[in-house]
Amino acid sequence: MVTAVLPLYLVLGLHLSPAAYGALDGLHTGATALLRLVGGYVADRVRRRKAVAGVGYGLSAFAKLGLVAAGGSLASIGLVVAADRAGKGLRTAPRDALITLSAPEASLGRAFGVHRAMDSVGAFAGPLVALAVLTAAGQSFDAVFVTSFCVAALGLLILFLFVRDHREARPPSGTVSPRAVGRLLRTAPVRRLVCAACLLGLATVGDGFVYLLLQRRESLSIGWFPLLAVGTSLSYLLLSAPIGALADRIGRLPVMLGGYGVLAAVYLLLHGPLDGPVLLGTVLFLYGLFYAATEGVLMALAGPVLPERLRTTGIALVQSGQALAYLGSSVLFGLAWQEWGGATASRWAAVAVVGVGVATAFLLRSSSPRSTDEQKGSPS
Repeated sequence: MVTAVLPLYLVLGLHLSPAAYGALDGLHTGATALLRLVGGYVADRVRRRKAVAGVGYGLSAFAKLGLVAAGGSLASIGLVVAADRAGKGLRTAPRDALITLSAPEASLGRAFGVHRAMDSVGAFAGPLVALAVLTAAGQSFDAVFVTSFCVAALGLLILFLFVRDHREARPPSGTVSPRAVGRLLRTAPVRRLVCAACLLGLATVGDGFVYLLLQRRESLSIGWFPLLAVGTSLSYLLLSAPIGALADRIGRLPVMLGGYGVLAAVYLLLHGPLDGPVLLGTVLFLYGLFYAATEGVLMALAGPVLPERLRTTGIALVQSGQALAYLGSSVLFGLAWQEWGGATASRWAAVAVVGVGVATAFLLRSSSPRSTDEQKGSPS
């Protein structure tokens, strides 16, 4: 709900410039990378991944109320956004580690596809609810934030009551330690994976920029803006599980690289030959396809490379590298938009995606599930 209206609230409501929005959006995702590492390490150390994830979800839930208390103060909003992303930093790696530890290795693509599809149900319904609340409350953003908090609190309750933790035997002394994390980073497959995640984050522009560029090109009214996220979520919802299963069959790396090729097409279409409903439908469908082919697939690609005892920490390393790079990407894109215009900025972003895709293919060329099976001597 909040993701759907926050760009509009900041740019149209508080009149932030593209550069200022880019800095805040980068903070929204990238500035909490350290907490991702802390959350991952603590979850592995205490073997309570569900509890660490719950703390992260709780922090993000209360941040919704913080947006109400912040009023129109940009500094206060920045702090609240940082708290919200701190919650995301704490929760994401333990949650994804639970998935990798609860599903067979050969089905990790399908498992993450199903998870992302379920997550997309909320992402699909959230903007619709936000639109309804805005309409009923006379375009009051505070009403959206309070409603979002109530929904988040309900989700947190369900997490603690019904979700099972994965509690393996206590690891031998020294297995989970800063020195062990350093050794993990020195292994070539993990090092290549983290480097690739950093490159991919650097070439990815935030959703808010994509939707704002669409809104400005098509002159969409405020009431229609949240529906842009609905279109992306619907595509993501329908495609994530089939794409995850496809990645298990033909290889996760080709599917992920194909997803970034789709992202390059999205950036080019933002100022391409299409317009009107055709442009909106095409971009939102392809944007959902991009997420379906990359977000869960990258975690499925990482799972078999990381040892079980440091699974959460390893996932946090990958996600933190991507988040820090995303911080730079958001700031750079915001500056480019402000200096050269949205059309030039989005075209250069497409060029960056293609270049990063080639570099990622080189880095991860031996990390596909098929190559891993062959190295282990597994039957095809």
